[in-house]
Amino acid sequence: MATVDDGELVFYPAYCFRASPTHFAWVKMGAIDVHLLTRRPGFEDQSTFFYLNHPIRFVSLVGIIVARTEYPTRTILTIDDSSGATIDVIVLKAPVADDDNSQSVRGGKGGNPQSTYATEHVAATNKTTLDTAVLVPGTVVRIKGTLSVFRGAMQIQLERVSAIRDTNAEMRFLDQRSRYLVEVLSVPWRLPEVEIERLRYEADEEEERLEEEQERIKRRQRRRIEREEKDQRRIEKLWEREERQRAKEARYCRDAGAKFMRDVEERKV
Repeated sequence: MATVDDGELVFYPAYCFRASPTHFAWVKMGAIDVHLLTRRPGFEDQSTFFYLNHPIRFVSLVGIIVARTEYPTRTILTIDDSSGATIDVIVLKAPVADDDNSQSVRGGKGGNPQSTYATEHVAATNKTTLDTAVLVPGTVVRIKGTLSVFRGAMQIQLERVSAIRDTNAEMRFLDQRSRYLVEVLSVPWRLPEVEIERLRYEADEEEERLEEEQERIKRRQRRRIEREEKDQRRIEKLWEREERQRAKEARYCRDAGAKFMRDVEERKV
């Protein structure tokens, strides 16, 4: 993807994001600023949003829970962080396994969707268990999460959470949030041409390494398949040889038995 100049803002290709101060960081933001994030063509499938031209995937907020709504598959927390807007935080519920250890998604006609999900909550990305006992209205929390859009409104998919029990800690976060907004987010991200070229070269090298690794994996898989086929042929030949030996022994036993019976009959005569 080429560099795009959108008026005074320059949007860099994805291989430049590793040099961004925001892309791999838990960006401290207010809810009102999260709602200002936008998408760019070409990045829809990367869960990447932009503040000015800063690429952002992960955000961190501190605010008070003003509402908690339960649904079969998730819990929605409404957070007010005194920034001038509230935001919904989505907390996923863990599916309950059926008796046959398969995960069911029952519901609809004749089903009770509540029976499919436990009260246990999990992180949106790695599905690790979250302690949500403190997530009740009136609690001040620090949340970290990824971004999504539902019906045109920004939401946060919860990844980590902790209660804030110290007013000083809350004030420190608000101070850091304000400084970050002024010093980083409000200043367009700029990269010199030499840095863009270096990042492009590194991205090309990494892509080549990945292609080589994939080719090595394919070669290993082919060798494994060939080895398994060779072993299978060897087993089949061994089985055929044993079958011939068993057939030979069966004929010998049958002939010996017949001869024995003839001898018995002759002695009777």
